[in-house]
Amino acid sequence: MSTGVSSHGRAEVSGRTQRQDNWWLAPLTTFVVFSAFVVYASWRAFAGEFYYSSPYLSPFYSPCLTTNCVEGSSDFGQPFSWWQLSPALIILIFPLGFRMTCYYYRKAYYRAFWLSPPACAVAEPHAKYTGETRLPLILQNLHRYFWYAAVLVAAVLTFDLVLAFRDEDKEWGHAGLGTLLMLINVVYIWLYTLSCHSCRHAVGGRLRHFSKHPVRYRAWTFVSRLNAKHARYAWVSLFSVALVDFYVYLLATGTITDLRFF
Repeated sequence: MSTGVSSHGRAEVSGRTQRQDNWWLAPLTTFVVFSAFVVYASWRAFAGEFYYSSPYLSPFYSPCLTTNCVEGSSDFGQPFSWWQLSPALIILIFPLGFRMTCYYYRKAYYRAFWLSPPACAVAEPHAKYTGETRLPLILQNLHRYFWYAAVLVAAVLTFDLVLAFRDEDKEWGHAGLGTLLMLINVVYIWLYTLSCHSCRHAVGGRLRHFSKHPVRYRAWTFVSRLNAKHARYAWVSLFSVALVDFYVYLLATGTITDLRFF
């Protein structure tokens, strides 16, 4: 029996779609932007250098936990003394896993890279559909656990932001463009993390009566409002984390100097 887009009962539509708009622009844009980010992030993650310029630490390398870390960049010790590759490769698995299993990102890259489907009301080229019931896509069910890790990552980035208000001599009262960029990044990282569907379930799921749990109901209501803009926060936080890393890279290589506010 035919399955997928050729299954019994599917409307017999000539061609892949009858849409007249430029439906292909959205998946194409997603493909280009995601590909560019993957290339940039891979380069920076494997480089293993130019990720710290006091007091700024790149979010790609935070926390820095190996003996290869630049002096001053290890605020949580160096427990992975045996690790000889880039320190970023220990950390990035968690935010990467969180984003790759994210419900919004799944929709985005399923459409842009796998054409499954490329857009609403556009038939996909695949002969069958198995969903997320077998390897490797069954691993998408790990999303809620990656969310727990993402909360810790957001907390560490918040700690880095606090340290960014110190100068090179560890004196408080510093603020520069890097501090501002880190602040914006931390805000959007938290908005993206807290607007996650798994967060919504964690704070308000498995309750029969909201009236008996007023605190969790208020938290669930707040997260639900954020959840409506989850896709926006996903995109903005993707750009903000790359922007902070690139700014730190420019400082560490001596290409620019930090713009100090006070």
